[in-house]
Amino acid sequence: MRIRLTILLILFICCNSYGESQEVEKIIQSGNEFYKKQQYEQAASEYSKAIGPDSSNTRALVNLGNSSYKKNSRDEAIKIYSELVAKTKKIGLLPNSYYNKGVVLGKQQKLEESIETYKNALRQNPDNTEARENLQKALLELKKKNPPPKKEKEKKQQKQQQQPKMSQKEAEQRLKLMEQKEKEVQQRLQKEKSKTGGGQTKDW
Repeated sequence: MRIRLTILLILFICCNSYGESQEVEKIIQSGNEFYKKQQYEQAASEYSKAIGPDSSNTRALVNLGNSSYKKNSRDEAIKIYSELVAKTKKIGLLPNSYYNKGVVLGKQQKLEESIETYKNALRQNPDNTEARENLQKALLELKKKNPPPKKEKEKKQQKQQQQPKMSQKEAEQRLKLMEQKEKEVQQRLQKEKSKTGGGQTKDW
């Protein structure tokens, strides 16, 4: 599953919000430089500084979420994406935040939560093909993990298939045993006949 981190980063480097102070802007740019060099720990630190004075700074939040994911702080990334979903009203940012959160949840094998998150991403943007593909993958994975209960007939067939086949030696032994028992029965019948004088008399 692919996360749309670099696309979001480029998007937010290009877009300047008028309400941001120049100092916050410099901190975000510094974080972006660290991010490009794959120094995610330092990038996250810079983005956190930018969020400090202005907790509604969605640019810094997006990039902090991306950095957290990249440095394998997945719980932190989920928390940040959840915060973004709650705070943002930007049309483009909301489905992407849901999407990224879904990817991180999927990586953590939290399949049911990731499925719901992908559904939310698609509710916001039905054209998001990546979210649709990842949703299908997550649904298939969940189905593999929790297969539907088997019918009784299938269970019986499976049991019969699992029963070990009898070896030739075992079959011969069983056959001998049956023959022995049959002999014993015949001998007992003969004894009983001789006791009663050879059976019933015939009427002439």
